[in-house]
Amino acid sequence: MNRKKFLPLLLALMCLAGLAPAAQAQEWPGKQPIKLVAVFPPGGSVDQVARLLAPHLQQELGQNVIVENKGGASGSIGAAQVAAAAPDGYTFAVVFDTHGVNPSLIPNLPFDSRKDLTTVVVVGTSPMVLATHAGSEFKTFADVLAAGKTAKGASYGSIGSGSLGHLAMALLGKNNGMNFVHVPYKGGGPLMNDAVAGHVPLAIGSVFVVKPHIDSKRLRPLAVTSSKRARELPDVPTIAESGFAGFEAPAWWAVLAPAKTPAPIVKRMNEAINKVMKNPDVAKRLETQGIDVLGGTPQAGQAFVEHQMDIWAKVVKDNDIKPD
Repeated sequence: MNRKKFLPLLLALMCLAGLAPAAQAQEWPGKQPIKLVAVFPPGGSVDQVARLLAPHLQQELGQNVIVENKGGASGSIGAAQVAAAAPDGYTFAVVFDTHGVNPSLIPNLPFDSRKDLTTVVVVGTSPMVLATHAGSEFKTFADVLAAGKTAKGASYGSIGSGSLGHLAMALLGKNNGMNFVHVPYKGGGPLMNDAVAGHVPLAIGSVFVVKPHIDSKRLRPLAVTSSKRARELPDVPTIAESGFAGFEAPAWWAVLAPAKTPAPIVKRMNEAINKVMKNPDVAKRLETQGIDVLGGTPQAGQAFVEHQMDIWAKVVKDNDIKPD
């Protein structure tokens, strides 16, 4: 084929390639149901956030939105599933703060957290709460610190190895010569079941997952990990004000998509979630559960997530923290 004939054909093919994602975005989401993959088991905060968003997104987008739980390995199994999914706007991940820790903590992840997934939106942030069961010997955070200084130490449960709760307690213990023994669970639901029953002396989890059990008087809050006291727990001291100035470790939730999902689809999903979070019923539910809604653009969300990866990579390295 001579050059005069080849160039117009090449230009036509390039135009068609450019139009394909736009056409795909125009058709979305009419093709099939949208799947939200909650990367932790049922009962925890990730599951609850996904199930809170799903029916309102279904109404907003005019398409069925289903939640699928895919827990394990601190959320990395579910995240891997979404990273490998077709980038067509029908599979999204709902992740927790562990997503920002996993790249530096878990060797040989089957996906690249920065390159294989893209942030649609950061739903919000929340303090974490260190709590104990109602009949516990721990009456105050000072009691926990005292136990941490003994040879036996103090055992605590988190939602899993590499969770922010795990890192926060490891950091607190290592930097201050205290012995906190980690008991990993496979999500907030299993953790709360054992915490309420007194099978684990201490539990650290987001306000979202812990507060219902505080309200029912089955758990007693001892401290929160935010720099300021939690709005929902104004009488509970921060770790920072308890002698550890500057200590801060908030929980967070985000919705992610496979990296090559067309930008117009990511933008539309972002706008839909932002709109849903402004729904008075949804906003009140999130606020009641201790989540400070963040929202914003996909670009702002991606910057937030990558910043979290940078922060916790340094903590993992500096403190030689290993997965259990």
